[in-house]
Amino acid sequence: MSVLSSVPTQLWLGGKQVPSSSGATFDITNPADGSLLLTIADATPDDGMRALDLAVAAQSDWAATPTRERAEILRTAFDLVKERADDFAELMTLEMGKSLAESKGEVTYGNEFLRWFSEEAVRIGGRFTQAPAGTGRILVTKVPVGPVLAITPWNFPLAMGTRKIGPALAAGNTIIVKPAEDTPLTMLLLGQVFADAGLPEGVMSILPTSDAASVTGPLMQDSRLKKVTFTGSTAVGKTLVRNSADKLLRTSMELGGNAPLIVFDDADIDKAVDGAMLAKMRNGGEACTAANRIHVANAVLDEFTEKLSARIEDLKVGSGLDPDTNIGPLINERQRTVVKTLVDDAVEKGARVRVGGSSIDGPGFFFAPTVLDQVPANARLLKEEIFGPVAAVIGFETEQDGIDAANDTEYGLAAYFFTQDVDRALRVASKLDAGIVGVNRGVVSDAAAPFGGVKESGFGREGGSEGIEEYLETKYVALQ
Repeated sequence: MSVLSSVPTQLWLGGKQVPSSSGATFDITNPADGSLLLTIADATPDDGMRALDLAVAAQSDWAATPTRERAEILRTAFDLVKERADDFAELMTLEMGKSLAESKGEVTYGNEFLRWFSEEAVRIGGRFTQAPAGTGRILVTKVPVGPVLAITPWNFPLAMGTRKIGPALAAGNTIIVKPAEDTPLTMLLLGQVFADAGLPEGVMSILPTSDAASVTGPLMQDSRLKKVTFTGSTAVGKTLVRNSADKLLRTSMELGGNAPLIVFDDADIDKAVDGAMLAKMRNGGEACTAANRIHVANAVLDEFTEKLSARIEDLKVGSGLDPDTNIGPLINERQRTVVKTLVDDAVEKGARVRVGGSSIDGPGFFFAPTVLDQVPANARLLKEEIFGPVAAVIGFETEQDGIDAANDTEYGLAAYFFTQDVDRALRVASKLDAGIVGVNRGVVSDAAAPFGGVKESGFGREGGSEGIEEYLETKYVALQ
């Protein structure tokens, strides 16, 4: 039996499926071949208000629920996702396109946020101390912020939801999730899992919609909503921050990136190529942490580029359900056009295509895994997030040249570098303008670590012990 038969197709309100107030629906298609997967309910602004009414009604009881009970629900949800890991992986591959191996990896990674925050729920702290002047005592406690709106992207349909849902629920907040229009099915299945885990009605709602602004706009103008957390493009994040100003909403913004990867002349080149493959081609390059700009010391530039090109040329492109596939389709034609436009711009300005460089004909939204070198400084892809399987290789001379080139961006989410010199590792890590720095490794995400950026990559952190703080307010009680 296909996993599609078990996916809710209506809105998720009050712990159950509910039709859209308008009766409207929209289609979810497979980006590998354009085939219809499911037709699901299309939320309206009225449905958003229904979800907020439920969240507000459930907030007090959920906040008063003992942390151990909240933790047990999250842990049960973790166990249920683990039991259904194959279903979640297949569903993500169907609606997003990534290879089945990538989807299985995301299930493991994304589910870990439920386990991690089930453990953090019982560790919400505070402090009690005497005032220095001896005039009283200071009691500091942490309390839930209140109803949360979480807006998630399409590239990691499970993990981008669980790393918001986990800490929000652990901290005692109700939550409304607005998944991406292209990939709502994984989140709807997760809603069913939480119902099976015993999450009380109204604590979590899920609102798939083809018109996000019409649903989220009114919610953000309602004073009962207390926080917005968003993962997505910097442009949309800026709009949400502006819209949050009227009500002074708490916000967390995990936005775009254009991560550099630096290969210094003392690096182990084979390990650097391995790391670059992970940092660049993970998720088909459709990741905000993807290493889009690969800066290589001139002394090792030719060796590195040849080895990277050979590895990328060997990648198999196809349907994610094919076990031999390494790179699936891009999410839609719009995204493929963006990738092609950026590659064509670089080539027109003088970049050389070492591998790939073009769209792949046929059904689905495929783009050939690509390596460009001799990329000129004015190429748009050095400044803009490409979100596709395209690696741009650029040479540099001195250590400071490499650091300067890496920092030459308005983004500041992730950065990577490879060196065998411990002193250089510490020195360079301190100079890179990024919230996350990978040293001699190409994968940096970990539920136990704080994830987030600086500059125009946003603010706030997800994961780690820091992640739950985004969903808590600090209350000071002055005692005699």
